[in-house]
Amino acid sequence: MLTLYDSAISGNAYKVRLLLSHLGLAARRIEMNVDDGSTRAPDFLKVNRNGKVPAILLEDGTALSESDAILYYFADGTQFWPETKLERARVLQWMFFEQYNHEPTIAVVRHWVAHLGKTPANEPALPGKIAAGYRALDVMEDHLARHSYFVGERYSIADIALYAYTHVAHEGGFDLARYPAIGKWLGRIASQPNHIRITD
Repeated sequence: MLTLYDSAISGNAYKVRLLLSHLGLAARRIEMNVDDGSTRAPDFLKVNRNGKVPAILLEDGTALSESDAILYYFADGTQFWPETKLERARVLQWMFFEQYNHEPTIAVVRHWVAHLGKTPANEPALPGKIAAGYRALDVMEDHLARHSYFVGERYSIADIALYAYTHVAHEGGFDLARYPAIGKWLGRIASQPNHIRITD
């Protein structure tokens, strides 16, 4: 059986759980605390030297880390990974956007605000992170105002990657009511077969 090193509050880990659910793949979950140093313990560093979740052990014991790499591994050859070269590149384009522009802002703000209790008074970097998060949401809104999904008008791992932290962005104080196209897209994702919530 697959073994997933997980965290209930991590959108990156949730991405993997969500895709595995869509694919009907079971995994033994090992819950990690991302705030108390557990992911820097020697035993876990043998699984992922970078000391972050998610990480997954395949059936043969091979370890794989980085959420979007894990998404690709399991999506390859399925409906969640496009057949054409250009659409595959588009999926990667949005996944790179997610890791470079979206996750470092929206996910970080959510963690700081909802889990660490940070405010602009005690975290000077917070306003800048919030502004950058809104810029990422603006990019998404512009695209989704013209498309049902991020690539090829069908659900793919590009959507899974971006859904994970977007659907909980309000926990960091982001006003998603400003983004009607994103709101409709969130509803389409939540209605997919075998969808699970981040708290499941």
